[in-house]
Amino acid sequence: MYARSGPATRERTRPDRRAAAPRDRHIRHNMGMTGSVDPSASDPHLWLEEVTAEPVLDWARARNEITVERFASSDRFHALQRRILDMLDTDTKIAFPNRRGRWLYNYWRDAGHPRGLWRRTTFDEYAGGAPDWDVLIDLDAVATAEDENWVWGGAVVLRPEQSRALISLSRGGADAKVVREFDLATRRFVDPDEGGFFLPEAKSRLSWIDRDTVYVGTDFGPGSLTDSGYPRVVRRWRRGTPVEAAVTVFEGAAADVAVSAGYDRTPGFERHYVARATDFYHEEVSLLGPDDTLTRLELPTDADVSWYRDWLLVRLKSPWQPGDTEFPAGSLLVADFPAFLGGGREFEVLFAPDPHTALHTYGWTEHHLLLVTLHDVRTELSVLTPGPGGWQRRPLADTPPMSTTGILNLDRLESGDDFMLATSGFTTPTTLLASSVGGETVELAREPAFYDATGIETEQFFATSDDGTAVPYFVIRHRDRRGTPGPTVMYGYGGFESSNTPAYAASSGMGWLESGGTWVVTNIRGGGEYGPEWHTSVLKANRHKVYEDFAAVARDLVSRGITTADQLGAVGGSNGGLLMGVMLTRYPELFGAIVCRVPLLDMKRYHLLLAGASWVAEYGDPDDPAEWEFLGRYSPYQNTDPERAYPPILLTSSTRDDRVHPGHARKMAALLESQGHPVWYHENIEGGHGGAADNKQSAFQAALLWEFFGRMLRDGESPGRG
Repeated sequence: MYARSGPATRERTRPDRRAAAPRDRHIRHNMGMTGSVDPSASDPHLWLEEVTAEPVLDWARARNEITVERFASSDRFHALQRRILDMLDTDTKIAFPNRRGRWLYNYWRDAGHPRGLWRRTTFDEYAGGAPDWDVLIDLDAVATAEDENWVWGGAVVLRPEQSRALISLSRGGADAKVVREFDLATRRFVDPDEGGFFLPEAKSRLSWIDRDTVYVGTDFGPGSLTDSGYPRVVRRWRRGTPVEAAVTVFEGAAADVAVSAGYDRTPGFERHYVARATDFYHEEVSLLGPDDTLTRLELPTDADVSWYRDWLLVRLKSPWQPGDTEFPAGSLLVADFPAFLGGGREFEVLFAPDPHTALHTYGWTEHHLLLVTLHDVRTELSVLTPGPGGWQRRPLADTPPMSTTGILNLDRLESGDDFMLATSGFTTPTTLLASSVGGETVELAREPAFYDATGIETEQFFATSDDGTAVPYFVIRHRDRRGTPGPTVMYGYGGFESSNTPAYAASSGMGWLESGGTWVVTNIRGGGEYGPEWHTSVLKANRHKVYEDFAAVARDLVSRGITTADQLGAVGGSNGGLLMGVMLTRYPELFGAIVCRVPLLDMKRYHLLLAGASWVAEYGDPDDPAEWEFLGRYSPYQNTDPERAYPPILLTSSTRDDRVHPGHARKMAALLESQGHPVWYHENIEGGHGGAADNKQSAFQAALLWEFFGRMLRDGESPGRG
């Protein structure tokens, strides 16, 4: 999903299962797959689902030309694009590292390396402020040598020796990736003919067991994928043998979302395990014995389950009563793992939610458990330490107001109790800190300010939704705007338990705040800002509450005198793009302009397109008449009205998005166009679900968004409501 999360990127907190089940749910890798098209369907725009058909691309290019001519050809646009690109390319931004023992790994893009460098240095070098980076892979050089449009997809380093890595590369930024083994000593990919692990382009899961053995889930051929297009079969693959000969350790059902396997290499507590995701929010976890026998962990399947040494952690998503005590949703429980496996069901509460406080993330150092909580969407940090007298809890570090502080780089296997902190606010650039539990905190790096935030402040307000729920949101604006309604843009997501917390608004600052605009970030239901029930309370038939929350914030902005309906814009992507589609079709009178990015919009067919089947647990099944009853009430594509006045809308998508099908945005643009509504469309031929494959494309997309809102809300160039 756009920016923070989305369909197929739901992340459970698994701080200590090193090769846990993938949150990046694998989906169909055939870019031309459109699902089961009904030839008798009455949809005249169904042909736009053919992803790479030349007539479809011609249709997209024609609309791109119109959009670029209108919004991306002025000196103001080019100046903003250049400024954003300079920010993305600058070597003054923080090179955020991933710590693996003594090594800090980083993937870096700049003007000279648009595809990027994978590199590493030592902690001491990094802390010195001028690290001597050891470049492992120059992806620009690899792409040129191989004549491929490679986009970096990540690296999994073999622990503890760190001599090999599994490198994922995608063509044009798609989710489908090629996986290749890389030798960190020779700085070259290991030839499959020489025993190197290699998987062709697919939605694969590959994780280390040891230097010569991996767990693999991929497209092994007919019947090896689930209905959602993810691996249904997981195998143990030994070096030098064909993947077809790998030993199957687990098979799920076709109706499952995905299966996976992993290895916890904690010395003295080594464990193999498999996970079977029966839907997007329910997962069965089992330990895998030496003879591949399974020991199912009898725990709630919607809970986040993890372990470290002999501690078993369970974060509840719904109430649970394992014995005499019922624990509420949002609790974090701990038990003695061996005792649990022996039949014991004694749990201790490490965190209990309250109406204002929820658990956000958690993770282990060697001797401590670190917690990040949200109190009315503001982070607080604490450390829990087990001992003979029980668990002791104390504050970990102070956090600035109106900011987000996250804990990074917990590496309990080799780095003891060290950790890093990253903190930022909407107007405060990110600072990276290093510390150890009970030790001194030192600043490692601080990003420069990329826009002039003088006089710009952050406020938090609460709107009241239709059912009386208080919905928080942040307003970022110049203090001189108080008392004077002005151009305002609000962002929303509202799904998959993804929380919108304060973060440095660099492109928003350059494109909007500096020129007097107001930026609003909403914390509507569907996210995780107040724990799992903030999300689960609006699944399926209750989805309408998400849209009511966002509309309530829009009305509250007007009633507080922050803006007017004609000056109010809204933006969201992926699941947030669905939100934008509903705002357009159900609440058009509340907005002066809308930007809808890489969206879901046709909820009648979403489950047939690419990864859509894996999200039925979130939205519902349109093939079930009872569930289509509520889906059909809000599905934007089925609820456009040619007679109703709509604000101007910009729809954006990516041809290479193999997560949310570009047909959603294409068809909606064509439908609105046919009905005479003011609509613009832009499709990036590359970029995957994020919409951009490199910094230049990212800068273009950001500048296009702010130029559109500037023209519509600030300059008065709106063509009027269609």
